[in-house]
Amino acid sequence: MTDWESFHSVFAETMGFPEFYGRNLNAWIDCITGFDDGMTRFTVPPGELFHLEIADTKDFGQRLPEIFQTFIECAAFVNSRRVEQGERPVLSLILL
Repeated sequence: MTDWESFHSVFAETMGFPEFYGRNLNAWIDCITGFDDGMTRFTVPPGELFHLEIADTKDFGQRLPEIFQTFIECAAFVNSRRVEQGERPVLSLILL
């Protein structure tokens, strides 16, 4: 990743976001929140977590501090959004 455009490209390809993915943070949150709605190529059974492993996080954070921090905040928002909707958290970040 080198910028926001590549952030969205990497996630769209890796996670299998739908063709209509809006390539913005609201769309990213919607797709990641919707593991049980077909918004990614992955499904997560109710009550389970999706473990998202991010390699080289020290480098990521140094090269792209704004994107890294926003990514962490958006991942946390995914879980808080689900909890507010009466659901269990769905996303676990593994930062290597």
